[in-house]
Amino acid sequence: MTDDTERTTCAALAGLLRATALLALWGFALTCISALVLALTMRSLSTTATMGFGAVVILGALERYFAFRLRFDEALFDGLARNTVASLDALDKALSALGLREPPPSPHAARPLDDRVRGTRQLMQRHAIVIACQSAMFLLALMTQDLS
Repeated sequence: MTDDTERTTCAALAGLLRATALLALWGFALTCISALVLALTMRSLSTTATMGFGAVVILGALERYFAFRLRFDEALFDGLARNTVASLDALDKALSALGLREPPPSPHAARPLDDRVRGTRQLMQRHAIVIACQSAMFLLALMTQDLS
């Protein structure tokens, strides 16, 4: 990674990933609130509300996985931008040594930066979709709750 454009792309993506931490916090808050509501008032909830809050908690597990992956990608792209990760090839070797990625077929077959950026953007979109589903289920559960 000697190109300034590549380093700038990595820095911009790391910044974007840091900004999505607020979205991850929203998903985590929905999960915690739903789990608390279920733990404290499950017997008095309607079936629909119970299922809605339960769905938020289940989706919360998926949301936490995506949040973890995005946090990990943020650190990797930040390392690439700051030059603490020497190259994409070195990154692939380190990930392979940790068992997080299959070894490349040839020693110099590092995955291009564009593919990595595209993959991270797709992961961000999936994370946002899960949080949108959580929000919708939370709202549904609140709306179907008997307030009397």
